[in-house]
Amino acid sequence: MRAFFRLVAATILAFGVAGCTSVSYYAQALEGHVKIMAARRDVGKLINDPSTSEALRARMESAREIRQFAVDELALPDNRSYRSYVDVGPEAVTWAVFAAPEFSLTPHAWCFPVYGCVPYKGYFSKKSATEFAAGLQRQGLDVHVTGITAYSTLGWSKDPLLSTMLTQGDTHLAEVVFHELAHQRVYIHGDSEFNEAFAVAVETTGVRKWLRAAGDTAGLRRYEADRRRRADFLALVSQTREELRHIYESSGTVSEKRAAKAAAFERLRTRYRRLRDDRWHGYRAFDAWFDAPINNAKLAVVSVYDAQVKSFLRLFDLCSGDYPRFYASVEQLGKLNKADRARALESAQACYDAGHS
Repeated sequence: MRAFFRLVAATILAFGVAGCTSVSYYAQALEGHVKIMAARRDVGKLINDPSTSEALRARMESAREIRQFAVDELALPDNRSYRSYVDVGPEAVTWAVFAAPEFSLTPHAWCFPVYGCVPYKGYFSKKSATEFAAGLQRQGLDVHVTGITAYSTLGWSKDPLLSTMLTQGDTHLAEVVFHELAHQRVYIHGDSEFNEAFAVAVETTGVRKWLRAAGDTAGLRRYEADRRRRADFLALVSQTREELRHIYESSGTVSEKRAAKAAAFERLRTRYRRLRDDRWHGYRAFDAWFDAPINNAKLAVVSVYDAQVKSFLRLFDLCSGDYPRFYASVEQLGKLNKADRARALESAQACYDAGHS
């Protein structure tokens, strides 16, 4: 299953101390990022280096082409981000901890200078992330820890390509690069749902354009099939979230709510297996997600990163697929307060470009 949950590592450059976040937390974030930055190798030099393996050289050539496409065709930032490379191993570069109350679908938020409040806390150490999650569990919260294959400092530093971004083919690499550069193009302080859905919209439209430009019709068919399966997955999760809302708002006892909650998760797994075996003809890439524990925090990840995507894709169409106009429109929406912003995005009937009143 490809990585759905690519995050902006919102704490990486938050060097000051805010709220109750400890100095040690910022220290680990800074130390991890500095180590990665110190290990960068220029993509062009890697391509020209005779000692570079043919496999890595081919991936670097693809990465360079994708990066330039982002500038030339998607109007994304032309800077030094994703023009260098670091091998961080195959697993993950960071680990994110999500948490939510036992009977609520609203994720817990942590607040940081520069980036505002976000629904996760990121660690460069899996052990540290797991220990932090265990502490939250002892407080009675639902907790989910997930490995992250890419992060962005929103242009504050020259973010490199990472080995974790190269494990699933060029289409996946294009998704990640377009997504993370979109965060550099527009980022609204303290609104993760808005920011992530915007980046997913840029990623989705950008990959389609990239595949069409390459004449890769087979790749485009595979990508659209993947998008349809993702939509099916989101629909399953949305149905379960609605069931859980009714359970949590009911007058049942704690024991009754816990039993109903567990039953809702089992129904979700049953619906998934039926979807997998029938409509998907045995496609099993989502099995790991459903085989692992499911709780409110895990469902919150899906909500944060996909809740507003359809509205952004519709806005992109209203802007006639013109990326600069689309970005200007998103920036205009970003000037509204959070509640008005969400309503305006959902109800938009025109492209709110820079000249729109």
